[in-house]
Amino acid sequence: MERKNFIRQTEDFTCEHCGAEVTGSGYTNHCPHCLWSKHVDNTPGDRANTCCGLMEPTTIEVTGDTYDIVHRCTKCGVTKRNKVADNDDRKVMAAILSQS
Repeated sequence: MERKNFIRQTEDFTCEHCGAEVTGSGYTNHCPHCLWSKHVDNTPGDRANTCCGLMEPTTIEVTGDTYDIVHRCTKCGVTKRNKVADNDDRKVMAAILSQS
């Protein structure tokens, strides 16, 4: 079920942090290899934010069976949560958890 106001964008991209080629699913909002993102949305999928700063994964929040990556924009400082995807690198997640 899609969230209200969610705009599905199926886009492939090259990660600006690690250089990995990422195949988008329409729900992909971060690199599954390094977990970094890019600050491009106001509402998920709208691509209306002009900041375009890289979003660093700062922690993983665990609530019951739900895992969220918390990203902080390295340019403007905004924080956002994104759901962990099935193909996200679990070793990178563990490293982030051990640092928080």
